[in-house]
Amino acid sequence: MSINIKKTASFILGLISATCIFFITAEAGNIPILHVWEMQEIVFKAEKTYSNYYKDVTCWVELNGPDFSKRIYGFWNGGNTYIVRVVATKPGKWQWISGSNQPEDKGLNNRSDGFTVASWTEREKKQNPNRRGFIRSTQNGHALQYADGTPFFMVGDTWLAGATWRLPFRNAVTEKNYIPGPGIGFEDAVQYRKNQGYNSVSMISCFPNWESDCNANTYADSNCIYLRNAWEKFDYIVQNGKMTSKDMRDEYGNRPFKMSEKHKGVSDFDNINPEYFQSLDKKMQYLSEQGFVSLLETVRRDACPAWKAYFDFNESYSRFVQYLISRYGAYNIFFSGIHLDWIPKEYSLTGDEFNEALTYHLKKYGPLPFGQPYTTLISSSTYSVFGHDKNCPWLTMHSVGNKPRDHRVADSLEILFKLEPPYPAINFEPYYTGWNHEINMPNGERPPANSVRDNYFSRAQMYGSVLSGGLSGHVHGTAAYDITTTGEPSGMRPHIWDALKYESGLYMQHLNKFVFSGGGKFQLLQLASRDIHPQKAPDSPGMGLDGWSYMMRTPEKDFALLYFENKAVIPELAGFKPGKSYILQWFNTINGEWVKKINLKADKDGRIKLKNFPDEHNPSIIDWAAKIEEKK
Repeated sequence: MSINIKKTASFILGLISATCIFFITAEAGNIPILHVWEMQEIVFKAEKTYSNYYKDVTCWVELNGPDFSKRIYGFWNGGNTYIVRVVATKPGKWQWISGSNQPEDKGLNNRSDGFTVASWTEREKKQNPNRRGFIRSTQNGHALQYADGTPFFMVGDTWLAGATWRLPFRNAVTEKNYIPGPGIGFEDAVQYRKNQGYNSVSMISCFPNWESDCNANTYADSNCIYLRNAWEKFDYIVQNGKMTSKDMRDEYGNRPFKMSEKHKGVSDFDNINPEYFQSLDKKMQYLSEQGFVSLLETVRRDACPAWKAYFDFNESYSRFVQYLISRYGAYNIFFSGIHLDWIPKEYSLTGDEFNEALTYHLKKYGPLPFGQPYTTLISSSTYSVFGHDKNCPWLTMHSVGNKPRDHRVADSLEILFKLEPPYPAINFEPYYTGWNHEINMPNGERPPANSVRDNYFSRAQMYGSVLSGGLSGHVHGTAAYDITTTGEPSGMRPHIWDALKYESGLYMQHLNKFVFSGGGKFQLLQLASRDIHPQKAPDSPGMGLDGWSYMMRTPEKDFALLYFENKAVIPELAGFKPGKSYILQWFNTINGEWVKKINLKADKDGRIKLKNFPDEHNPSIIDWAAKIEEKK
């Protein structure tokens, strides 16, 4: 057994005892400096031999510290090695004692130790906001904040295959002012988006059953069980004009599970391959060091029909969910129990089946021990698929996404906002720039990739989603979500380095600037779009992204954020303080600049009549945002 305290550069301080070694950055002879919210590893060596180290052994530590007492589960890391990753949530003295479901194994049980941690300085917190603590819900339930109360707004991008070799971890420094191109590495993409103000990326942990082989990207076995419904590897034809699947190994050729000896083409979901996840470790650690709070998802739904047909699904899937939580739950993350982008009968289990499995996991292992949001990427809304609160006790953050990608998503978000008790909500899969797909065509329109119109649709979904109640943030996406990379033809979707340069990617930093224009007041906003008259221009299609207006406002009615789509008409606003003076300032969503301050006064009924958009067009010919603040 040993304790490995992770730092940027590590070396052995010395042999503390016969079984305990510390790895630290401090100079030899100094006491190791440990901080709150800093991931530490406790390493155990099993003394007994097991036929299946992943399936047969469950180990943990009982962790106790200031205002904290919980069981933290460990994970198998190959050989006879098990690791428990922990963080201290407050400064002070901490102790732990180990245990397992194999009570006779002296290497796993009744080991104990302790450590003392200190707080980060304010300067150190500014260097990496993750030092402020893990993300959690605000007191009102509608937004997010760090553990120390600092407001958090998710500025995310969609790299669903980012955990695989398609964005390889190069262990190399990114060039200053890097511009994406062939040969792009994981660190390159992270730094490029970080420079644009992003603080999150969305990734699926692994893609079981996906391989570039002799089978089509979507195929069933001899028992008519579908093994995958995978993204195409373009121009790699295997049969009847069909393309095979994108291959999803890690940088070293590892797959996430061993392959079943009994069922051809099926992963053995009871035999995990730790080497694959050791590759993912590097990426998760790097993201944490860069201040990112990533959305980590389990698997895409198409792996699960075979999983349930050939394994004890609730037990086996629950074990895998816990493996990921044990391995990555000591990082500042959003955790997604399933990537449920679509629920087709052949290629997915139902929402009820996933809900049953994730509830089973909750009852067996408990919630995420360090309190991060537990959500899932969804088609439609998590509420319409799973319900709320006691109906899906594992879920702590709601989402919408994938379908629809037009005004109707606002209705779904408003429903989520009104739920009791309130949960944070977000749009995880809005309009994707450059994607030629029927579900990504507002009012049937498919503009050219990276065109003015294409980028506008992305922008409209950003502001419209947030101001319909998605105060958790927003996740940008492009057609390169599958990450077609170096050496592959792009086919119907672009190479990742081209999509990263789409204009739409720049707009997310402007959204963040706009939302934070009142400091943390955005976290207090309430729905107010019904106080816009008219909220939509005549003949504006419900299935489009033109002509509608959005507003959210604080309960005190002293601060409001508004968004007007292209072709919106100048409205009258209701619900403000009668007779009070306000200042309206327009915001250009394309370049992120504030323009035109205007003094306004609400009439005796609390109504404000706007005169025109900044460019004097009515209806508007571009989209505009605005904030209204009470004049003090």
